[in-house]
Amino acid sequence: MSPTDHPVGTTLTRFLAHELAQREGEHRAIETLLAGVARACQRVSDLVRRGELAGVLGAAGSENVQGEDQKKLDIIANDVFIESLEQCGSLAAMASEEMDAHYPIPDAFTKGDYLIAFDPLDGSSNIDVNGSTGTIFSIMRAPDVRVATDQDFLQPGRDQVCAGYCLYSSATMLVLTLGNGVAGFTLDDSAGEFVLSHPSMRVPASTSEFAINAAYQRHWYPAVTRYIDECVAGESGARGRDFNMRWAGSMVGDVHRILCRGGVFLYPMDAKLDAVGQQGKLRLLYEANPMGLLVEQAGGRAHTGTMPILDVVPDELHQRVPVLMGSVEEVDRLVDYHQRG
Repeated sequence: MSPTDHPVGTTLTRFLAHELAQREGEHRAIETLLAGVARACQRVSDLVRRGELAGVLGAAGSENVQGEDQKKLDIIANDVFIESLEQCGSLAAMASEEMDAHYPIPDAFTKGDYLIAFDPLDGSSNIDVNGSTGTIFSIMRAPDVRVATDQDFLQPGRDQVCAGYCLYSSATMLVLTLGNGVAGFTLDDSAGEFVLSHPSMRVPASTSEFAINAAYQRHWYPAVTRYIDECVAGESGARGRDFNMRWAGSMVGDVHRILCRGGVFLYPMDAKLDAVGQQGKLRLLYEANPMGLLVEQAGGRAHTGTMPILDVVPDELHQRVPVLMGSVEEVDRLVDYHQRG
């Protein structure tokens, strides 16, 4: 079956049972794992909505492995996912933005054939102002169930079994792909379940919206400067039409908008990143790869400027890459500008 074969209102549980029924030997493990992800997302959603009432706002006074300041809810959300998934029986190990190395499933629990890499709270700088935040996750097969290593996670994005995100905003939405299109589920608080609300999310081939952090304009390389200048020039410029700029401050918020109505999301390589030896801003394994798979499964394109994101072979757990993703025509234009130098 494909996502379009399911009627709106189908529960996530029933959707997964039907979608995975033909996958011999793996459907129970993936169902169980995604059920755990859904439970963790519901718990984080509740904490995000309660905010100060739950005592989760503000800085944690610590940094993650990338040297970024952590919010209290970054750490809490990470713990929620570990607690929700370590006993599910489907995983050999987990990796997270908030942990230096992978987290092996303790010997006291049943181990499974899969790995999950996740960003427990994308856009956490938005928490204190009640902006959109989210969770991003990537599921892949474990080469060795018995003894997991960081190396096991270093798989190209095309090897992902499943990828998705949960958006915490005016509604809580879980959006995922099993490699057969993209489906979106909205949390029905009254029933305590995610139900199918967007059976087949598609990225329009052309668009008139772009998302980029314009504060870094002075650091952009010529390809990005040219593209954005053409967009800003609008109807009187080379593109002959007006564009709108949108920036949510959260990858989940920006990519969700693209899946709903088209556009491009850009976090390109720039001179500032080059100067400090970073290969990009966003992390490959638990940000760019899962979002790249979703965008491509929805008919869009995901690229670094030099190669498709899903073809990058990772060399370390927290590797960063440039990101250009969204509507095909716009990403192709950006890639062309990058190739021209």
